[in-house]
Amino acid sequence: MQTIETISTLRSEINLWRQQGLKIAFVPTMGNLHQGHIALVEKAKQMADKVVVSIFVNPMQFGVNEDIDNYPRTMAADQEKLAIGGCDILFIPTPAIIYPKGLDKQSYIEVPNVSDGYCGESRPGHFRGVATVVCKLFNIVQPDIACFGLKDYQQVQVIQTMVEDLSMPIEILPVETVREDSGLALSSRNNYLTAEEKKIAPALSQNIQWLAKAIQRDNDFIGLAKKAASYIDNTGMKTDYIHICHARTLQPASEDDKELVILAAAHCGKARLIDNLRISLT
Repeated sequence: MQTIETISTLRSEINLWRQQGLKIAFVPTMGNLHQGHIALVEKAKQMADKVVVSIFVNPMQFGVNEDIDNYPRTMAADQEKLAIGGCDILFIPTPAIIYPKGLDKQSYIEVPNVSDGYCGESRPGHFRGVATVVCKLFNIVQPDIACFGLKDYQQVQVIQTMVEDLSMPIEILPVETVREDSGLALSSRNNYLTAEEKKIAPALSQNIQWLAKAIQRDNDFIGLAKKAASYIDNTGMKTDYIHICHARTLQPASEDDKELVILAAAHCGKARLIDNLRISLT
């Protein structure tokens, strides 16, 4: 596995692959990798000849009250995991390389509608930062395929919409969420959980599962979501949101919608946890 820091060096290597007619897959990350990230790399390896992974803690997607300096950075461990997982090139640019003019003068991408509400409301500017950095990384790597984890369901819809709207020749491949035995979705933010909070945290996914069963027999979506939120709060967590939405547009679900997704976020100690579940109504 090569580790590359500059855009020019990365493009030179990718051009050599292109000349050989090789298919390229890309996995963008912010590092502090866990098995969920490695599952993306393994899926990418199945679908392409070469795999590029980026590690870049993106300052544009952090809000005013979100401390980017405390985001865990575990580069040596990440490199070891990626080498074992089958990564061919690890791209580790600095903010000065990605945003040479600084954030204030950087062009940006806004993806309307699917960026609104949920995490977009709780974290203003977050999806602008995500879409901008992913667009820039796509332009640098120019992959055939890009893999994203479905734990960040709204993010996947934002990226998918951006690719469609801007006619990018990239296939977005969503990959199922990897979970602990307790049902807790793997996340870098789980590192913030204490031992006691780790026992409470699976209640988020458990109540999403409860809600999924409840809406099979009752279409009072708003009332049921409020009830699920109260169940989550009763465990000691604090619900940020829990909503039942159309699976593609992310608009609030109507009685006629059959393909749904439950989107949820809750605070557990210092960690803000997100999770979701797709549902097909018959």
